[in-house]
Amino acid sequence: MKAIPSIVNKDGAWKLMADGKPMILLAGEVHNSSSSSLSYMEQVWEQGKKLGMNCLLLPVTWELLEPEEGHFDFSLVDGLIMQARQHEMKISFLWFGTWKNAQSTYAPEWVKKDTKRFKRAQLEKGKSFVRVKKFYDLAYSPLTYLCEETMQADARAFAALMAEIRRVDGEEHTVVTVQVENETGIMAAARDHSDEADALFYAPVPADFASYMQEHTDTMVPVVRKAVENGKEIGSWQDMFGDQAEELFSAYYTARYVNTVAEAGKREYPLPLTVNCWLNREGASAGSYPSGGPISKVREVWKFCAPNIDIYGPDIYLPDFQGICEEYTRRGEPLYIPECPTHSCAASRNLYCIGKFHCICYSPFGIEDMGRPLDPAQMALFGADASDPALMTSQDVETYSRINHLLRGMMDRLLSSYGSDRLDAASGEFVKENIFHMDGIQIRAKFTGKEGGCLILRESEQEFYILAYKTWLHFISDCQDAQGIDVLAFEEGQFENGNWQRGRRLNGDEVVANTFAAEEPVLLRVKLFTFA
Repeated sequence: MKAIPSIVNKDGAWKLMADGKPMILLAGEVHNSSSSSLSYMEQVWEQGKKLGMNCLLLPVTWELLEPEEGHFDFSLVDGLIMQARQHEMKISFLWFGTWKNAQSTYAPEWVKKDTKRFKRAQLEKGKSFVRVKKFYDLAYSPLTYLCEETMQADARAFAALMAEIRRVDGEEHTVVTVQVENETGIMAAARDHSDEADALFYAPVPADFASYMQEHTDTMVPVVRKAVENGKEIGSWQDMFGDQAEELFSAYYTARYVNTVAEAGKREYPLPLTVNCWLNREGASAGSYPSGGPISKVREVWKFCAPNIDIYGPDIYLPDFQGICEEYTRRGEPLYIPECPTHSCAASRNLYCIGKFHCICYSPFGIEDMGRPLDPAQMALFGADASDPALMTSQDVETYSRINHLLRGMMDRLLSSYGSDRLDAASGEFVKENIFHMDGIQIRAKFTGKEGGCLILRESEQEFYILAYKTWLHFISDCQDAQGIDVLAFEEGQFENGNWQRGRRLNGDEVVANTFAAEEPVLLRVKLFTFA
């Protein structure tokens, strides 16, 4: 029997192990409602295959799994697993339980109706129901992270889900990861303001947590580090954490809640468990984004409170994609992107995340719509820059598909280079030109548009595989004692079953002066020679 999927770190490289070997999730997340219908999903699987994806991220909702308390309906889960096998794809299930986008819309009717047993958060003292102007002007009344009844009910349902996955998929391993909840936290307030919450907030901070925070300031974001260092060694949340107290309080109890759910699931089937987060803009106050969610700002809180979570994934809709990737890997953690837009830079971001950050998963959201016109106003709700024409243009399906198919062919080579300096990438979204220094060879990539991308894999000292799109390539010797450079082999092609299949040999006019232009996605095998 093959080992179940797992996340491993070997020689400084994070990898997802599935079917006994590592894989990169060239994935796509479907719209929230798509996976609620098996018949509707047939066209979505076809879209995923067309896009060259090897995995789909699919919501499983508490309301459909447990429509009556204690009575579970697994027909949808079982059907999705069967469909994935038919289409030779993997699944990452997304558990929409207590939270989905800081709301409780996917909780069952029997949970929503019983407000005494399953308590709502009080966003203002004595008031659970509010209308939030900054949150699509929605009427808002989320379940609280302080209700033991809700937490245990959610945990029982999640455990039942994981047990069913083990039953139908424990040998096939179609399901490779499971996300616990979705964009947890509360909007419109930094914390719950119920009497119970107040009592906990003004009570002494648990001693073990206080010690942990004081011992881990080196990895904290500056604003939290400052609050911890300036606070008292013991005392209430306000005493210890000052102006960050309410968000840290919410993070503590949200993470403990999610960990309880995750732990119940892992007892049944210990697949890698992930969480995702709705990001915070710099300088924004908690509650204008979900307070308590697993953003980088409160990572130390979550690491202490939620040991059963294996991966933290940012949902990247804010403009600073590059900076966010850097922030979510700076603590030595893997990059796992469960959501980002399907705009015109989606394909180059794919190359960039794999080549630069050696990511485990890259997954645009709403793949059903890839290639269709985007609504700038709607994109702006998620933080995208509506003034940028390139970002408001949808990614064309053909380009994305071609790049994914080329990546899939070279996956073994990519994974063997993870954690090394032999694999690198750049994107025209962030720079107009990038210079790669590869052991005596300088490869200059000049991008002809924001959509351009370039991934470089050094096969040997002077041999490279280059996947480029909307890129001009120029090769220069970096050696002081061997400044001459010549092309020995320059060809386009692809890998099939691990073997290089050559297309055109391009040693003629296409590489005049060691320069090559790639307007369409192309995989190149380049062998160079330096001489004095």
